[in-house]
Amino acid sequence: MSTSEQLGIDESDSPVSWDAVRDLPPSAKLVAKVLEYNDTLSQSDLAEETLLPPRTVRYALNRLEEVEAVESRFSFSDARKRLYTLRIDSTRQNN
Repeated sequence: MSTSEQLGIDESDSPVSWDAVRDLPPSAKLVAKVLEYNDTLSQSDLAEETLLPPRTVRYALNRLEEVEAVESRFSFSDARKRLYTLRIDSTRQNN
């Protein structure tokens, strides 16, 4: 049992580092960088900002979600849309 588990700390709430994104495809890195400069965006906003096709943005978001680098929530203004936020702590140093 890890120390975090013993203390009852949920590690899924703590931000990840850029190391988690290092081995992902270039499209996922681009989406992460765009989210770094824009707090929260929808998938269509990301497609517009990155100039990537919507299908590629969806793939990138799925990969980023796998490594817990982004979190998503439903939009209050349009429940059909999801909004994405970067979970990478920019202050953490890469090793």
